[in-house]
Amino acid sequence: VQLQASGGGLVQAGGSLRLSCAASGRSFSTYTMGWFRQAPGKEREFVAAIRWGSGITYYADSVKGRFTISRDNAKNTVYLQMNSLKAEDTAVYYCAAVPDYSGRYYSQYTYNSWGQGTQVTVSS
Repeated sequence: VQLQASGGGLVQAGGSLRLSCAASGRSFSTYTMGWFRQAPGKEREFVAAIRWGSGITYYADSVKGRFTISRDNAKNTVYLQMNSLKAEDTAVYYCAAVPDYSGRYYSQYTYNSWGQGTQVTVSS
């Protein structure tokens, strides 16, 4: 499984960005896909996850109502639409995958494939 994250950049507070995670290597119908982020000096934290087959989504409380995770089956791509961005959203964002569903979708240790990360910087 290969994951390629893109879409990061510099945006003002209140603005929007859409991250993409292109997945290749196999069928992802049974996969759980996650987005995590890591700010300087902090641990990697869960942002959002989606169960590819059912489309069920999960969000961290800090992004609920502002971020939306989705997937495009035809393009084998997972998206993270980020609206109303805040300075505290500044981090390197990573996409991740695991070939089944785990109740521990919020733990980075659940996932066994990772993308390379994309920087998101929100200026206040």
